[in-house]
Amino acid sequence: MSIEITRLFDFPYYQLETYNLKKAFSTKYNGKWESISSQEYVDKSNQLSRGLLKLGIKPNDKIAIISTSNRTEWNICDIGILQTGAQTVPIYPTICKEDYEYVLNHSEATYCFVSDTLILDKLNQIKDNTKLIGVFTFDDIKEEKSWKDVLALGEDKSNQHEVEARKDAVKPEDLATLIYTSGTTGRPKGVMLSHNNIVSNVLSSKKRVPLDYGNSKSLSFLPVCHIFERMILYLYQYCGVDIYYAESLEKLTENAQEIKPEVMTAVPRLYEKIYDKIVLKGEDLTGIKKKLFFWALNLGLKYEPYGANGWWYEKQLGIARKLIFSKWQAALGGELKLMVSGSAALQPRLTRVFAAAGMPIMEGYGLTETSPVITVNDVNNGGFRVGTVGKVIEQVEVKIEASGEILVKGPNIMLGYYKDPEKTAEAIKDGYFYTGDKGEFDKDGFLKITGRTKEMFKTSGGKYVIPPLLEGELKQSLFIEQVMVIGENEKMPAAIIQPNFEFLKGWAKEHSISFTSNDELIKNPKVLQKIQDAVDICNSNFGKWEQIKCFELTPDEWTLDAGHLTPTMKMKREVILKMYQSLHDKIYR
Repeated sequence: MSIEITRLFDFPYYQLETYNLKKAFSTKYNGKWESISSQEYVDKSNQLSRGLLKLGIKPNDKIAIISTSNRTEWNICDIGILQTGAQTVPIYPTICKEDYEYVLNHSEATYCFVSDTLILDKLNQIKDNTKLIGVFTFDDIKEEKSWKDVLALGEDKSNQHEVEARKDAVKPEDLATLIYTSGTTGRPKGVMLSHNNIVSNVLSSKKRVPLDYGNSKSLSFLPVCHIFERMILYLYQYCGVDIYYAESLEKLTENAQEIKPEVMTAVPRLYEKIYDKIVLKGEDLTGIKKKLFFWALNLGLKYEPYGANGWWYEKQLGIARKLIFSKWQAALGGELKLMVSGSAALQPRLTRVFAAAGMPIMEGYGLTETSPVITVNDVNNGGFRVGTVGKVIEQVEVKIEASGEILVKGPNIMLGYYKDPEKTAEAIKDGYFYTGDKGEFDKDGFLKITGRTKEMFKTSGGKYVIPPLLEGELKQSLFIEQVMVIGENEKMPAAIIQPNFEFLKGWAKEHSISFTSNDELIKNPKVLQKIQDAVDICNSNFGKWEQIKCFELTPDEWTLDAGHLTPTMKMKREVILKMYQSLHDKIYR
């Protein structure tokens, strides 16, 4: 009898019945890949559930999971916890200990699973200020309780009937997880997502997955605590896709060559880094090889799907794929058929060039509050259009307000913000979730994001400026990695720019520009001219009142650890402005 999926813990059982994978999850431990089958996944999850019941876990208890990297234990804990009627509270590993304390207290978590000493050390500093009863580690750490202790409690199967009773009591509309959004300002909000919120999103997204179900491999490296990757992992389970966890971003290429995945997901910044590394390798070539490389690259930057550029372009593209792009594919395992992008805007140049290389990136759009997918491009059925985030998925309704704001209704809309009815009422009105994003549909139903309602500002002349539009254009330049447009209540827009130092240093070396530090490099006239060229190109696409009249460069890279970025790689605008107040004053004062 086919299993009906209505709760998140139904996915493993469906996978076992439908595909019975030998390598459902694979993680590298001490340099060796270790896999578990669909059967082992189900068995271990039940074992954990039994152990949790013996610890006294009750329905609606909250259990946190914090892991430095993605690993099989995370998924076993996720299912094991949910089967007891308790809820998971995934926490970003990189947030500060004060935020750990806030999330644990706000959620009233009683237990916490952590990956390693890095997390444990941070957690131990604030643990006594929380309601935590126990902490279990995935790594074997001396004198610490291990998650294996919970599994050991569950070896006795005599209380499996209690697990089944708990599972039967869980309804699709029940709360499944609390996900604390990495807000760009203020304290994170606890987004309440039900089983049905996420399950409906998975089922509606399946038709956009052009893979061989039961015979495909994925490479996962985005944090699974992020709803985007978490939903994708449920989707992989539903489609019978083997899941391999990359060791790190640095080992992404190495891992891809080892496992040869057909699909992977990432945020735009990671695709940008992959692209930049490829271009830097091209810069190191000489003679005819270098000419061929940049001929293929420039050809790729003109790509349009479905042969829209005509037969002559397609003929040249075939040659470029054979001579140049095949090497790009080989660097990522040689079997990639699909990449997915979410969380932030993807530069059209990346969409074009990777599709030209035979590894199309399907950009989508969504938020934590929408579980997350609202729209996504589809390589099949004419559903792929460069510069858009695709068409709306099934069961979801989108309408655009007169102000341009995107409103969403459907079974994927969150239950609300935990313990915050006021913010919930602000976000959801008449069944529609107000995204805070602005967008427009083209004549064929493809959605294009045009900005953020809260990120628009007025200059002192009363003219409106939409920073994300300018920032997106500026980041088309290989010389610019991050940029924040400023100018609220000032006479003109300006920009604070973090150069792409990895690319810039390679370019400087090639052009015999000597430097001893980033600070010296960003003062070089040739470097400043390159940035000015990018600004000029950007300005040509905007009205006079919107154009960037001045810019300043930062010598340091904007990172999550330094506080510039959220865990999902979005800019913390207020923080960045405060950090570079002197540059702001230099521009305007």
